[in-house]
Amino acid sequence: MFVVCTGLWASMANAQEKFPNRPIDFIVPWGVGGGADQFARTAAPLLEKSLGVSIAVSNVPGATGNTGNARLQAARADGHTIAIYIADTAATISMGTSPYKPDDFDWVVRMQVAPSFYFVRQDDKRFKSFQELAEHAKKNPGKLKVAATGIGSVDDLTVRYFATKGISMTMVPYPKPGERYAAVIGGHEDVLYEQAGDIAQYLEAKQLRPVIVFRDKRLPEFPDVVAAGELGYEIRLPQWRSIVVKKGTSPDRVKV
Repeated sequence: MFVVCTGLWASMANAQEKFPNRPIDFIVPWGVGGGADQFARTAAPLLEKSLGVSIAVSNVPGATGNTGNARLQAARADGHTIAIYIADTAATISMGTSPYKPDDFDWVVRMQVAPSFYFVRQDDKRFKSFQELAEHAKKNPGKLKVAATGIGSVDDLTVRYFATKGISMTMVPYPKPGERYAAVIGGHEDVLYEQAGDIAQYLEAKQLRPVIVFRDKRLPEFPDVVAAGELGYEIRLPQWRSIVVKKGTSPDRVKV
């Protein structure tokens, strides 16, 4: 009897220690259709095969990613809730608009790094180059509108940087990526701050075109697009995307 009970106890203990032992909630703190959403929906089926449980992608947009972070912080620190954390949300820390700090998370992995661009509508004849866009903004302060992810984001910081150079534009926040893209394609806003991979379908369809890439040198994939470094602008802020869990999650589970 003792041997049977001991074996049963050991079996139950092993079952409790198994991780993951139920579906995982994968929080995307942004709307459907953007880079973070595409990343999560690409990664989820691969994770399902690796972990042996289903991965449910949940879009929780708002507050430049911090609404989704609030949902993560409300969950148990058991690894069954994970979230995407990106550069836009990190920027809100420096802006003082984030209720969370890096130490509120356990960082699992950084999956993507991509350079950022300014895009305009393909048929917008006002701006054949970024230099023309900059001159227009100087002559018409605040008139050009930049569709961005949110207040305190890297998009917002870039708009603020250009304002210090006399290139005054207005940042318009759109937490849902699809609405942000449509606003520029439809002519409601003038400029889109984004990464090329996120809007590949619109580039291929000739609906949007880049006018500047925020890096030191031009990209081989876009040889005709001027780099910020060429023009003397000290602004880069590439987009990166990571997976995080709530602080206090077991290191063994973070490793899994």
